Amino acid sequence: MRVLLLKEPKDGESGPDPYIKELESRGHKGTLLPVLSFKFVSLNTLTDKLFQPEKYGGLIFTSPRAVEAVRMCLEEDERREVQNLGLNPLGEDTGTAEVLSRLIIEREATNIPPLFFPCGSIKREVLPTALRENGVPLETLTVYQTAEHPNLEKNLKNYFKEQGIPASIAFFSPSGVKFCLEVVRRLSAEQLTQIKFAAIGPTTQDAIAAEGLCVSCTAEKPTAEHLAIAIAKTLQ
Repeated sequence: MRVLLLKEPKDGESGPDPYIKELESRGHKGTLLPVLSFKFVSLNTLTDKLFQPEKYGGLIFTSPRAVEAVRMCLEEDERREVQNLGLNPLGEDTGTAEVLSRLIIEREATNIPPLFFPCGSIKREVLPTALRENGVPLETLTVYQTAEHPNLEKNLKNYFKEQGIPASIAFFSPSGVKFCLEVVRRLSAEQLTQIKFAAIGPTTQDAIAAEGLCVSCTAEKPTAEHLAIAIAKTLQ
């Protein structure tokens, strides 16, 4: 069955995209369509802050783009290791509750200075709000802007024209839901209810449900394998 994956394709030089590969191994044909475009901003300010580690108690990442922005700044200055700057990175795979509990414990023990949070122009306020409510200081800096991919509507129209209504559509972010859903509704028309909607995680699941659509499956973990397992199960 055909599955539409609303995400940026993996760089072709590094081998087959894992989402396509995992779906093919389960008898389904996946197609990737880029949904978002990104523009990096405030990189000079970011560089300045990265090289003032004494001002911050840690560095929080919640998106790959923020990691990429930091990497760009470090490579520009020929210093690759965040650890060498004295910052304690908290990765994007760490849940909000776990991050919060760790930071509260650290703050009570050491009275840590503000945490530094490089983020995008579209971000959820769950973590910042939770930190503020628990007295953990946080300094944010927008380091990339998120916008709709300029060819999104054209690419969606071409897909539906050439391949028809997919059996399943997978969303990978609330922003993807925001930018795609109106076009998907229009192109699917009365067949919208036949599509099995899949989410990469609970945040995206909530965004789909908020639009009044039924979420057929959500990946247990945000990986290609777990998403393919969930989609294959719902398409049985």
